[in-house]
Formats: sequence, structure tokens, C-alpha cells
Amino acid sequence: MATDPVPQIEEAIGLWTGVQCPNEAGRRGLEDFCALIKEFEALRGTMVFEDEPATFEAALRAEAEPEA
Repeated sequence: MATDPVPQIEEAIGLWTGVQCPNEAGRRGLEDFCALIKEFEALRGTMVFEDEPATFEAALRAEAEPEA
């Protein structure tokens, strides 16, 4: 991956939507987006569904339709 992915992100957005980055505030927003992606990448492999099975089961029961 490039050192600064913002130009590539801008290009991809332009290709997919036809919208160009309007100003410096928009570019800063993209930089925030890059930081968010890095935070999610750092979590990869650390979170698993089975961490809270009791909570998940309780949520399923709470949302279950009442029996007729």
C-alpha cells in the first residue's frame, strides 16, 4: 500500500461516483478515514463471535416472536 493512500482514495471516489474532493476539509476527512481503517486492522483477529455467547443468546431470546 502506498505511504499516503489519500490520492488513491480520491481517485477511486472520483471513478466510482464522479465526485471530486471539494476542499481541504474533505481531504482531512479522508485522512481520518485512513486512521479508522488502521484501527480496524489492528483489531483483526482479536474479536471473535464466541467472546459473548451468553449476551448474544439473550439478545436472540429478547427479539424472538412470542409463540402463538
